[in-house]
Amino acid sequence: MVKYSDINQYIDEITGVLKENSNKDNIEQMEKYMKNNFQFLGIKAPQRRKISRVFLKKDNRPKYDQIEIVVKKLWELPEREYQYFACDLLEKYNKDFSREIINLFEYMIIDKSWWDTVDIISKKLVGEYFKQFPGERDKYIKKWIKSNNIWLQRTTILFQLGYKDRTDIGLLFNIIEILKDKDEFFIQKAIGWALREYSKTNPKIVKEFIENTKLSPLSEREGMKIVNKIV
Repeated sequence: MVKYSDINQYIDEITGVLKENSNKDNIEQMEKYMKNNFQFLGIKAPQRRKISRVFLKKDNRPKYDQIEIVVKKLWELPEREYQYFACDLLEKYNKDFSREIINLFEYMIIDKSWWDTVDIISKKLVGEYFKQFPGERDKYIKKWIKSNNIWLQRTTILFQLGYKDRTDIGLLFNIIEILKDKDEFFIQKAIGWALREYSKTNPKIVKEFIENTKLSPLSEREGMKIVNKIV
């Protein structure tokens, strides 16, 4: 495969290949798993990644200044596999992020929102972006918390998932304090997940926080899963 000079050709190639590998035997199951919020081609993750590999190679990818157009065109398509590919593609540029790319991430979080894409965007895209542009972090965290959009709020909780000992635990605890009383499953689940993940790094501080904070039963249960085994 040669590097595409025409991004429409690139999009046509990847969408065509994915469509050719559609598997109707998987569609109903995959759509049901996502609560019938999205259409699917029926391509499971391992096969999709194998199919996509050649399109993600450095020599085949679009230029960075074309990436927003490519992602938005893929985001407009009805089948969910195209959004997964868009996330995989953007991850390949994570060392090239510009300051303005956060606006594209925000668009992806808000449009066609569900946990499957939002969680990828939070950890692999937004999380990496805030490492590179720490001066932008607090501005967007504040904006997203105030937005009352549960997916933007979920992102503020989850973007540090891969940070380990670089986690700003004060920030995480502050965000949890702000959102802990929100009656929303995807927020409460995210709180528990973030606490559970950081407990792999510092179980003691997570245990103390949970014991001294009135969390929902779901958040507390999720957050204590690892702590209960090692503390």
